[in-house]
Amino acid sequence: MKLIVVVVGKLKERELRALVDDYVERVRRHSACEEIEVRDTKKLEKAIPTEAFVVALDSEGELLTSNGFAKRVDEWSSQNKGIIAFVLGGAEGLPDAVLKRSDFRLSLGRMTLPHRLARLVLAEQLYRVMTILRGEPYPR
Repeated sequence: MKLIVVVVGKLKERELRALVDDYVERVRRHSACEEIEVRDTKKLEKAIPTEAFVVALDSEGELLTSNGFAKRVDEWSSQNKGIIAFVLGGAEGLPDAVLKRSDFRLSLGRMTLPHRLARLVLAEQLYRVMTILRGEPYPR
């Protein structure tokens, strides 16, 4: 399984960058994982690997529990060469072309989150997925 997080913009806040990096490194203990940052939404679609199962983060998407998310990631990993791309837009959200290209739309909640915070929540949930799939206790 390979997880790719495709996002608009760079994290400029050092503390937030450190938190996201920490969770990405934790995910990498269990699976290949990378972040792809693009400058704007126009470059977003081109950055998504063509062979990936695409998960668009969208406030109108499906709400899942952490266990339900882990189950879906496990299912998705058996498709499209095991590559799953999670796509997170900027302040304007995702362009229609990316939403149409997506295989699944995931919501992190019905409340609006700044894209920087949504990125951190996604990174943490991906790490949580890895611990669930491996049957490991989640560090507290």
